[in-house]
Amino acid sequence: MAEPLPLTIPHAAEAAARRWGDTVALIEGEETRTFAQLWDECRAAASALLERGVTSGDRVAIWAPNSREWVVAALAAQLCGAAIVPLNTRLKGREAGDILRRTHARMLFTVTDFLGIDYRALLAGEDLPDLAETVLLDGDFASFTASGKGAADPRIDMSLAAVTPDHVSDIMFTSGTTGVPKGVLMTHGRIVPQVGVWIGNTGLKAGERYLIANPFFHSFGMKVGWVACLIAGAVMVPMPQFDVAEAARLIERERIAFLPGPPTIFQMLLAEKERSSFDTSSLRGGTTGAATVPPVLIERIRGELGMADIITAYGMTECVNITSCRPGDPVELIANTCGAAIPGNEVIIADDLGRELPRGETGEILVRGIGVMQGYLDDPEATAEAIDGEGWLHTGDVGTMDASGYVRITDRKKDMFISGGFNVYPAEVEKLLATHPAIGMVAVLGVPDERMGEVGKAFIVLRPGASLDAAELIAWARENMANYKVPRHVAFLDDLPRNAAGKVAKLELR
Repeated sequence: MAEPLPLTIPHAAEAAARRWGDTVALIEGEETRTFAQLWDECRAAASALLERGVTSGDRVAIWAPNSREWVVAALAAQLCGAAIVPLNTRLKGREAGDILRRTHARMLFTVTDFLGIDYRALLAGEDLPDLAETVLLDGDFASFTASGKGAADPRIDMSLAAVTPDHVSDIMFTSGTTGVPKGVLMTHGRIVPQVGVWIGNTGLKAGERYLIANPFFHSFGMKVGWVACLIAGAVMVPMPQFDVAEAARLIERERIAFLPGPPTIFQMLLAEKERSSFDTSSLRGGTTGAATVPPVLIERIRGELGMADIITAYGMTECVNITSCRPGDPVELIANTCGAAIPGNEVIIADDLGRELPRGETGEILVRGIGVMQGYLDDPEATAEAIDGEGWLHTGDVGTMDASGYVRITDRKKDMFISGGFNVYPAEVEKLLATHPAIGMVAVLGVPDERMGEVGKAFIVLRPGASLDAAELIAWARENMANYKVPRHVAFLDDLPRNAAGKVAKLELR
């Protein structure tokens, strides 16, 4: 009989320690941890948080690359009943400060050196009245953990017993068309069942080594990443950032069996294999994203990388898993669709009034079910706009559905474009660019790019008497926003085209 799913994410870590205590849970460089050791570390860190009064309803932020400490800090916070606030490692101080203020984060776990960036220093000028303490995962984490009463602290069991599926597990930020990033409230009870379905669809098994290159600050790296490993008993092999030569080395050395990622990751691995052949015989399966995947790529992933169980799936921050292909689906279906609704979800294609369209017609993808977010943080208006009165989440993605219920994404309803796997919202970039003293008006579009998929192009109208060139603007943007948001192309205009209502006519700019 299959084990029942754990109640919450920390309950999953406890169950894993009980079921697979002495087996390897995590490999990082030369270090390994068993499930029992990992759970002990989480308990000790939770005790340190309890000493500081962290409790149910608090928010604990994590701004760091993938690592064992990231997982320990997250589980420790959730053990206390707190919600974690994962921050994108590409954010600048101004963007991170805004999120820390809006979530009233009490604690921040971060690092002082990732790709040469000192995250603590980026926050030096930010006013953070609620932030009581910053702990460095790459510095004083061991002394922080030692500051509690240890893994045997009896308060930990009391605290875990009080954590329910209705507790908010995490607040991940996604941008909205309004230009202000929105905090997505997710609960343990929404995540665990969806991860259970995902494990069933991917066939992830106990003992399989899972290379987690997707960032932990993203649903892909956290929920169907390390959380899935805890529930399935798989081995986490975290990568701080994707590097193809390092990925090839890890696949060969650690006998990686499972590897998900956007199509670009697989394209890079195939190119690397042609350049310097490496052993992929351990690879079994993985998932790739909702973007249309050329059928030839699926065939090459299966044939040249040996990943017989590669499938496509579709999800978003507001609903981790929406649709998925199943093992055994034909290549054409895996390549040309992102699967059918997962158990627990209903998916329809709807017109602008939310009415279901006949199969084969194009409309907005709507989803209703167990995995849809609780709502947006402190934003009932945006929540009501995203989730209608009947519980349907309006995804903003446009697509079609075939007679078997398989969905194909054709477009995006909103302005958003995807650059190198990251969602970019022009309104947010426009808002940041508009703070430049020389800029009077700005509009941003996504334009095709061979390597990144799409990149931003900014159309700028300068203030009277101001001067600015493209190189200066791009340099300024790099200082003030995450790299993936920085426009790669700039055009200067005398005025922006507008429609009758006075809104910028982006179609004309295209």
